Formats: sequence, C-alpha cells, structure tokens
Amino acid sequence: MLIRNHHADFGSPLLPEDAEMLSISAAAEVERQLSRRDDHRPTPLHSLPALASELGVGAILVKDEGHRLGLGSFKALGGSYAVIRLVLDEARKRTGRDADIDDLARDDVRAVAREMTFGCATDGNHGRSVAMGAQLVGAKSVIFVHSSVSQKRIDAIAHYGAEIVRVEGTYDDSVEFAAKVCDDRGWTVVSDTSWSGYEYIPGLVMQGYMALLCEALREIGTPPTHVFVQAGVGGIAAATAGHLALRYGSDRPQFVVVEPARAACLLETVKAGHPVKVAHGEPTVMAMLECYEPSLVAWRILSRVACAFMTVEEDDAVSIMNRLARPKGGDPAIVAGESGGVGLAGLVTVAGNPNMRATLGLDGSSRILVINTEGATDPERYEELVGLAPAEVAGVLSMERV
Repeated sequence: MLIRNHHADFGSPLLPEDAEMLSISAAAEVERQLSRRDDHRPTPLHSLPALASELGVGAILVKDEGHRLGLGSFKALGGSYAVIRLVLDEARKRTGRDADIDDLARDDVRAVAREMTFGCATDGNHGRSVAMGAQLVGAKSVIFVHSSVSQKRIDAIAHYGAEIVRVEGTYDDSVEFAAKVCDDRGWTVVSDTSWSGYEYIPGLVMQGYMALLCEALREIGTPPTHVFVQAGVGGIAAATAGHLALRYGSDRPQFVVVEPARAACLLETVKAGHPVKVAHGEPTVMAMLECYEPSLVAWRILSRVACAFMTVEEDDAVSIMNRLARPKGGDPAIVAGESGGVGLAGLVTVAGNPNMRATLGLDGSSRILVINTEGATDPERYEELVGLAPAEVAGVLSMERV
C-alpha cells in the first residue's frame, strides 16, 4: 500500500522548535561532537548500478550504517549522543562551569556522570547505544527489553555494562513501563519515541541521526530526487525528512516513509490525520520496526514534510536481505539486517508498480537514496534468513574494496 500525504506543506514545512532541532547548524554541532570520538568513522555510501538498471531508475545509493561506531546500526548515533549531551547539561548546571565534549574526562564532569542513571526501552539497537553512551561517560544504564527481543541482542546490550530488565508484552508496553520505573527512581529516560510533555530528549536522539545524512549528502554532491526511509516510531525518518526540507526547501527530494504491513502505525496515522495506535498482531520479521504507536515529534515533522507513506510485506524484507547479500551485475555485497534494507524494499515495490511509479514521479533519471539502518545485529537470525553468515558476506565486500 502507498498513500500520498495531503498534510505536507512545501511552503513553511516545520514548526520553529523542530526547525531549530534539525537545522544545518545543529547538524554541524552533532558532527563536531562525533569527530571527537576515537571510534568515529564515516560509514560507506554504496552505489547499486545493476539494481538501478533493473528497476529502471538512474541511480540507487545506499548509506550503510552497518558499520557505525561498532554497534552495527544508525541507532549508535542517537542514544549515545543524547546521553553525552545530558551529562554535559547536568555538569554545567551543577558545577557552574562550561562543559563541552572535550571535557568529558574532567574530574567534576565524571563525578556528575557517576551519579546519573539512564534508562530506556528498546528493540535492541537503541538500548545498545544508550548503554554505550553511559559507559563512555561513566554513568549507569538500565535497559528495558520486551518479549520479542532476542537473547543475542540482549547480550549485546549487557556487554556495555547495562542492567537488563525484562518486560512482558510489546515494545510499547516496555516504553510505558520504563518511563514509570525511571520516574519513580529519579533516573533519566532516554527514549527514541516522544509523548506529550516529553520531547527534548527524543529531539536530541533525532539530532544525532542527522550525522549520517550530512555524510551522505557531502559524498553524493548532487541531491537525490527520492529518499526512501523505513520507520518504527518514526525518528530516523523524521530527522532525515526534516533536515532535507530545511536544507533544500521546496526543491527537496520526494520523501517516502516505509513500514512493515504488520506494524504500520504511521501509515494509519496519516490516513486518520492524527496519531493512531494500531493493534498488536502477529510479530513482524522486521524486529527493529515493530512499533505500534508513532512518536509525537516524529509525526509532527513527517505530517508536514513526508510525501508518501507505504508498507512492505514480510517476504519483501527477507528478499532484499538476500539480494544485497548476493548482488548481481557487479553491485557490492551489503550485510543488511531484518530491518536494514526495508527502505530499499519499498523502492523495489514502487518500481515494479506502474501506478506507484507515476504517483512518485519515478523514472529513468531518478536518483534514490536509501539507508541500510542496521547490519546483522542478530547474526544467528541473519544466517537463518539469508543462508550465509554475516562474515561470509562481509568477506566478499572486503575483497571488492581491495
């Protein structure tokens, strides 16, 4: 399913607070802070000329976040960035001294961090990022995981010293429980979704995501004509769409939000014209996108700047994982997790449907940007779905680079 967004406003797209959050200057500050980290490297941007020819488009470019900060996911940019910002904010407040990214090792800043505990609910990747950020600054973290989070993903979070709390139910249940426990105990919730009265911290998380887009745009040079980005609660999609709108105005690319058909809370929200919580049904293979209620801030942004919303089926997600692992015609091999290639799966769906192509103006001159949002964050599940170990696919990619 694909529907146009009739709420979009190409004249004055964002509210002032959202424009400030996703501004070019805010993105530059994110990149400045990121550049101070020893583990920072810009992630690869791959071109898929063979697939572009097959789909009848001019170019397909894939920003590969499977290499981000050792976490294998774009989420590494959000939660950890927010934790660092919050520690520096608190240090300024308590000490009366200025504190910047270069001051994280300062004794008084470390003392403040040691007294702070950060909590969040997670499908896996965001929790790892928050735990990594807390470990980096010397704070504590408590991560709440719901029933569908695999043991491999839980172990990856615990690797960063986090205390793990298991919650029965869905991701949305874990968000609610985490917020209550953190409020009761005076901990700081670092959520990648927002609700009424809770927007500043999710805004920091979204700010962190802008770094990947800035890297991609510098390398691309000529702006893309279309951008397809997957969504759970909508954070990465909103950050990307909002920043593109601010950077390019009415000349911005056509932006398409892609969701699992089994968890399409944003598509149902745009149909209704207001936030909608969809019923929890059969779980989706796209585990990192299994969210049933949108982030309020993300919806506020996407309602103004996203051009269309669409869904993909379970087989689409698995098919694109396999296509990227076994490329044709000289395209590079890419390790994409269950949710990583969903934006590209959306493009494949649109390209094969004449009505959808016409709706989005997709043709032989179109230049499309997509984001591989995660690598094999659960290696066993990846091998089960693809039939190859991540290392086998990554080995092919390494040889191609040589």
